[in-house]
Amino acid sequence: MKGYEKYSRGYFMPPVECNDWTKKEYIEHAPIWCSVDLRDGNQSLIKPMSLDQKIEFFKLLVQIGFKEIEVGFPAASETEYEFLRALIDMELIPDDVTIQVLTQARPHIIKKTFKALEGCKKAVVHLYNSTSLAQREQVFQKSKEEILQIAVDGAKLLVDLAKETKGTFLFEYSPESFTGTEMEYALEVCNAVIDVFQPTKENKLIINLPATVEMSLPHIYAQQIEYMNKNLKNRESLILSLHPHNDRGTGIADSELGLLAGAERIEGTLFGNGERTGNVDIITLALNIYTHGVDPKLDFSDIPSIIKLYESVTEMKVYDRQPYSGKFVFAAFSGSHQDAISKGMKYHKKNKLNTWNIPYLPIDPKDLNREYSADVIRINSQSGKGGICYILETNFGLDIPQKMREMVGYIVKDVSDKEHTELTPSDVQSIFIENFVNLKTPLELNEYHFIREGDIFKVMLSIFYNGNRIDHLAEGSGRLDAISNALKQTLHLDYTLTNYSEHSLDSSSTAQAAAYVSIKLKEKEYWGTGIDDDIICASIHALISAINNSIIHK
Repeated sequence: MKGYEKYSRGYFMPPVECNDWTKKEYIEHAPIWCSVDLRDGNQSLIKPMSLDQKIEFFKLLVQIGFKEIEVGFPAASETEYEFLRALIDMELIPDDVTIQVLTQARPHIIKKTFKALEGCKKAVVHLYNSTSLAQREQVFQKSKEEILQIAVDGAKLLVDLAKETKGTFLFEYSPESFTGTEMEYALEVCNAVIDVFQPTKENKLIINLPATVEMSLPHIYAQQIEYMNKNLKNRESLILSLHPHNDRGTGIADSELGLLAGAERIEGTLFGNGERTGNVDIITLALNIYTHGVDPKLDFSDIPSIIKLYESVTEMKVYDRQPYSGKFVFAAFSGSHQDAISKGMKYHKKNKLNTWNIPYLPIDPKDLNREYSADVIRINSQSGKGGICYILETNFGLDIPQKMREMVGYIVKDVSDKEHTELTPSDVQSIFIENFVNLKTPLELNEYHFIREGDIFKVMLSIFYNGNRIDHLAEGSGRLDAISNALKQTLHLDYTLTNYSEHSLDSSSTAQAAAYVSIKLKEKEYWGTGIDDDIICASIHALISAINNSIIHK
């Protein structure tokens, strides 16, 4: 592809080696989470949320378990200002939740921000200014010293106004476009701000290091974070925070490696909503931690409900293959995948395993209020016999014999292939019934009566064959054998009964029974299924269905 020569690496490496993060295997505990859905997520919408929608979303975030929620940029617009005031005046902020507001390091914006916060019990005031080489040279046309002074002056004004405003205020500082800033300079600016805020262990300062634009491989970001973590002043009085965007599609990796490198806090959004390619998706990040056996301290146990509200208030759509959340993320269309999942489910159930380790499923769909049958096994022309029969078993209680499964799978897949469509569980059931269950054409059972004489069963059988009634007396070693002999003699068929199995359709005493029969005729095998309240009748229906298939498909 032409044009690559005009690009150069726009990131800056730490001046010393910072690779201690590579020695850690996993994230040991959940970070402090801060949702920025109502600021970053809202400002990136074509149609920003209304006041009522933002309140509804805020309540959802509280319900999920967020203890820090950035509610907007109150100096940016009247709607944002009114939203903050509504939260305060309507007393919608729980005592254990801290709201966060954003402000540029500009005096009039800072003053309006504090005015909007009057009456708030507790808030984080998030101050930022851009420090990157590109912004300094192209946008602000200011020196390093001038940019640093903007940060320091902004921090001083925050301290002064906090003293004059009733409430408890915590502070956060972000060197915006951190990833495009020389590391020594980013450290210098942050340390200068730390000197102004004078944080303590009891009243910590949040230093937030955003990947405002992703500019490198994730391991570079991790090294940048580790450098800052090791060299920031008064580190024990700081909370090191990350705000990754997703320009390179590696926001999750940036966050995970950044946490290994010493970060303690993550700012992000549900489903990764945000400017350009979005912010880091907190749902994915939290559930990644969850699947390693660590409590994420957020509740995503009802993903469908979260999606419904999110799509309603944002008018965005959750992508079908969004990790953990998408419509198809647990779906297996491939036959080999379906077979492995089906066998894995049975293995776990049989062995009563407490740990989750199902092939192709990194998380239990039920933990997210998703259903196995509806979400995991999807049926189309690519599906296999294992998945198709799994649907029949889990949805309808039909435990198809192993030797019958290939035929069932072939017939179901053929329907999907010809109709070019996915089949629902009900579709699969209908196809199975139409082709195998209690078939009445061209042979139909009318009535039968058994007489037992010692070990011999005699049967008086009455059938309709192509519309004609035929009565016949025969005998056999068992009821089904007697029926089979009667049918052979009446229809002049020379078949062998090769397979028989039966089971109840559920555990109740009044459950219907299902029987499965195969016959071999001229080296070809034919299957039938019978379902009835009586197991004998079910087995007879199964035999007649198999014979009907042999006649229809001869």
